[in-house]
Amino acid sequence: MRLKNIFKILAVILLLLLEVQCKKEVKTKVMPNVLLLYMDDLRPELSSYGQPKIHSPNIDKLALSGVQFNEAYCNVPVCGASRASMLTGMYPTKNRFLNYDTFVEQEVPNAITLPRLFKHYGYTTISNGKIFHHLDDKTEDWDEVWRPYAFDKNDTGLAPTDYWQSLWKDYQLPKNKKLYKETGTGPAYEKADVNDTTYIDGLMTQKVIRDLKKLKKSNKPFFLTAGFIVNHLPFNAPKKYWDLYPDDSIEQPYNNFIPKNAPKISISNWGEMRAYSNIPKEGQVSDSIAKELIHGYYATVSYVDVLIGKIVTQLHELKLDKNTIVLLVSDHGYHLQDHTFWAKFTSYRTAMRVSLLMKTPDMQQGAQTDALVELVDVYPTLVELCGLTPPKNQLVGKSFAPILKHPELKGKGHVFIKRGNGFTIKTPQYAYTEFIQVSDNTMITNMLFDHIKDPDENENVVNAPEYAAVVTQLQKILHTEYRNNIEGN
Repeated sequence: MRLKNIFKILAVILLLLLEVQCKKEVKTKVMPNVLLLYMDDLRPELSSYGQPKIHSPNIDKLALSGVQFNEAYCNVPVCGASRASMLTGMYPTKNRFLNYDTFVEQEVPNAITLPRLFKHYGYTTISNGKIFHHLDDKTEDWDEVWRPYAFDKNDTGLAPTDYWQSLWKDYQLPKNKKLYKETGTGPAYEKADVNDTTYIDGLMTQKVIRDLKKLKKSNKPFFLTAGFIVNHLPFNAPKKYWDLYPDDSIEQPYNNFIPKNAPKISISNWGEMRAYSNIPKEGQVSDSIAKELIHGYYATVSYVDVLIGKIVTQLHELKLDKNTIVLLVSDHGYHLQDHTFWAKFTSYRTAMRVSLLMKTPDMQQGAQTDALVELVDVYPTLVELCGLTPPKNQLVGKSFAPILKHPELKGKGHVFIKRGNGFTIKTPQYAYTEFIQVSDNTMITNMLFDHIKDPDENENVVNAPEYAAVVTQLQKILHTEYRNNIEGN
């Protein structure tokens, strides 16, 4: 009994010594700030990514002054699970980080999250908007958690997280607001003639700018976030951003067809989209609605681009850019009718590839890189750039800080992505996916795409004789390096 008490006392002493050491490090180092611009559903559909039809001048400017990653991938193409993975630096497994409603504090309660580590090192940590999926997940890891309206008094008696869930779709047209209040749903897009600060992300942007002004006066480094939801359904944006794109300029994708030899299990029914009032419960949308959806998505990209411009401008005006790392990243990609799919939740490249831009204070000019990286790499990268000590035996990613100085580096040999029972290995040339039976870990079916010959993944070549050796090699990687992710918890 006495021995146990001694161990407890020693543990407390060690923790106190660690805290003292951290405080010493903070005092002796110039700690860079971090501004995280966290995007929801933003595929690399930006002018800087080679899509000139998109009006995104502010993000393009950020790309020109930082490093743009052209081959960055999420680890789970689902928002809540992807965020949990990135913010803990941990891969998804058979039973972990499965869906949008992932709770970090329930699934990995002992994990030291990215904001928790920064807070531990004396940073002011502020969660604005959607960072973790749930408003009330890991709240102790932040000095402040804020979302528009969530903490306002309401006449429904709902707690902040439940109140937020009841209003986040944020319709502004009276008929849509009425429908949303009565049914919990509404149309999949809206163009209201309102100003930039009317929708939720506009309000959130104002809060971030207020935070920057307060933090400027502080003598503490900060980890400040802006979690945008605007690229998520419903595609609601002020009318002026819809007007940037003439109706006759909107085109449906050329590959609006199921990929050749695609396994049935890989084909999406896009249930998320079907929850909206103007979307059919079965079958494809009409061409006119398809074009309206694509139009709406483009409008949200241009809307969020302006909001980001306001934040970055404020950062410069306050001269905080001299010591602030700016990271823009999306939680996953998004289908806009390519392969007949809408939304995410698939094991196809369009759902897995993300926008990723980073600028550090010492960068003299921007660059693009084709280095292969994944979102679990974000945590160790920020830790290295800020000179912190990472948690032991937790992070599975690899810092891409060297790539920021040498964009010609190739990055990883492969990355790992999981969606449902689809487990994917992505290399610079190939994407190999196995759909695995959860009950006994046996393969149901598989698919392989050659991204050199077929970057849009229009033909599954897994059974083509000339790719037999590639399949064997990638199967071996999947079932050796990621065996625990396939079979374990």
